[in-house]
Formats: sequence, C-alpha cells, structure tokens
Amino acid sequence: MSAEASSRPDRAIIVGGGVMGLSIAWRLAARGIDVTLFEAGRCGTGASHAAAGMLAACAEVEPGEEPLVPLNRASQALWPDFARELEAASGLAVDLRTEGTLVCAFSADDQARLKHHLALQQRLGLPVSWLEAAEVRRREPFLSPGLVGGLWSPEDHQVDNRKLAAALYVAAGRAGATIHEDSPVESIVVEGGRARGVVVRGQRTDADVVVLAAGAWSRRIGGLPRAALPPVRPVKGQLVAVQMDPAAPLLSHVTWVPGAYLVPRRDGRLIIGATVEEKGFDTRMTAGGVLALLDAAWRALPAIEELPIVETWAGLRPGSRDDAPILGPGEIDGLVYATGHHRNGILLTPITSAVIADQILTGQLAEVARPFTFTRFASSADATREVAS
Repeated sequence: MSAEASSRPDRAIIVGGGVMGLSIAWRLAARGIDVTLFEAGRCGTGASHAAAGMLAACAEVEPGEEPLVPLNRASQALWPDFARELEAASGLAVDLRTEGTLVCAFSADDQARLKHHLALQQRLGLPVSWLEAAEVRRREPFLSPGLVGGLWSPEDHQVDNRKLAAALYVAAGRAGATIHEDSPVESIVVEGGRARGVVVRGQRTDADVVVLAAGAWSRRIGGLPRAALPPVRPVKGQLVAVQMDPAAPLLSHVTWVPGAYLVPRRDGRLIIGATVEEKGFDTRMTAGGVLALLDAAWRALPAIEELPIVETWAGLRPGSRDDAPILGPGEIDGLVYATGHHRNGILLTPITSAVIADQILTGQLAEVARPFTFTRFASSADATREVAS
C-alpha cells in the first residue's frame, strides 16, 4: 500500500463554496475522497463572484509582500494547465486570457512612482519592463493623450472569475463531491482536541478532516476555541462594469491606471475596480465609491463616457492580519485552513487546491505554502487578539 493510501482520510467536509472550497472539493473527490461541501448561500456568489479575475503576481506586488512572491508566481505558472484541466472536467469555458497587463502613468509623479515600483519588481526577478508612451499607445490607442509611459507585465493575465466558479461547481459535482447550498455551518465539532465534523441546522455530520474555506466569514463559524479562530476580516471592494462593443473594444489588456484597474471581458464588459475599504460586512454601494472609480477610469480612458453602466457590485475580500493566506493545518488536529487570500484569491486557486489536497492526502504541506500556516499567528504574543468580526 502507498504512503498516500495508508494515511489518507476517508471523508472530508469543506466549509465554504467559493473558488477555494470548490477547487479543494474537486481535487479531493477526484482522488477518491468522500467529500461533502456546505455553503451558507449559493456557491460562488461571495468574493469569488465579486472579483475581477486578475492573475497579477507581478504587477500587484508591494513593499513588504516579498514573502508572497514565490507562492503567487508558483500559482501563476499553474494557471494554463489548471484552466485546461478544469475546462475538460466541467465542459465549461473559464476564459483565461493571456494578453498581459499594463500599468500606466499619466504624469511625472506617476512615472516616478512606477519606476520606483519597477526597481522593486526587478530586484525580485519579476518579468516587468518600462514602455515609452508611444509603445503603450500602440497597444491601447484609446488611452488619454496625457499618457507618459507605463509598466509592461507580460505574464500577468486574467480569467473570468464567475465562469471559474461555475466550472468548479460542475467539476466538483462530476468528481463525486456532495454540495449543499443554503446550508450555513453553525459550528465545527471539536472533541478531544480534534475536528470531528460540523453542525448544520442542528444536525451533525462527521468527517475525518474539516477544511475551513469560508472566506471573510471564516472567523464567524462557531465551535472553535478562540485561539484557533483565523484572524480574517472582510475588506470591502466596490466595482462597476460598463459595456463596450465586443467587436471593437476600447481596451484589450488588463490596465492599471491611477486610482483604478480596468479589466476587459470577451463579452465586451469593462470591469472597473476596486475600492479598498474597512467597512465590516457592509456590501452597499456608495456614491463616493462609484464616483471615484468612474472618474479614475474616465481620466485614463475618456471614451468610456458614452458607455452604458451595466452592473455595480461590492464584495468582501478575506484579509488576514498580514493580508497573506492561511493555508494548511493549525493547532487542532483534523482542521485545515484555506482562507485569508485577500486580493489574490483567484490567482491562488490552483496552488491552494493543490497544496491543501496533497496535505490532506499525505500529511505533508508543500514547501512553498509553509510560510503561510496558521501557526505564524499562534506563535505571536497577540495571537488571540480579536479582529473585526
């Protein structure tokens, strides 16, 4: 018998039906585990639905986030094969687009800031370069005349996150996972220092392992001792979509501009996002948020002025205390974390599903994920400090 076969559990419960929970359910069920997933609402309608789908391991890196780069880049490299495999398993397209990403400057201050950022990216060995205004305009001719140049990130792509969630739902179901929607988990059952199952509508369901993948709501699941609650909070983001002509879109690349990012979809929608707000679980749109996004987009791409607004929405990113994901085991046997991905949830879907499934099946967490276990908080002096919930 193989080491995997001798140590693998028989039954797993997944708490949360976003792209993390669904992808882990798919991977585990495809490898013969009896998987049951519980989602409080409808699968894929939380942060997975609200995201813009950027796979921006290079463009989004910020000072202080250097430890995240290996994980983000590893997941980015997995995306082409992951998308092909998922499309084959589900029969649904996820619209992975590989045009690359532009980050544009429209003033001398913008240019200085981006070149400073470029120095950080190059120190980290990321494939990012500076383009003069003429070259940026050749790629995106409708940008404002004030354009002075920009960063070019050829390996930062995009996927349609809503199609991704739909495909994962189908793939997980076809692999044999049992999915219960509109089934909020009231508590995780912990007995003898081990997670034994969950309680849903007063009914207990047992399993050998429980995966906590409830995004911004992960801290609100009952049953865990305070020291085992993941320090995850909701980080609000507002977005707007306008409708371009799919046959003649105003923009073809994911494009960052001062104050916003612009993400063109194949159906002609142009997604404009996203605010970053510490507003708890408030998902209401605000006039100020919409105004800021549309103003930033209009200044960079004036031709959007006549485009119809087709959707506005807000989502809640799951931000951990250090805004990095929480992956793998913690202090409670049988409990596995897959939460806290903040703005990198779509990017990190392939690597998260791979490392969590492997850890559950073999007991070993991949090296690239080890800096992101729950124990980094448990070992600090303020491990049990409350965060917004």
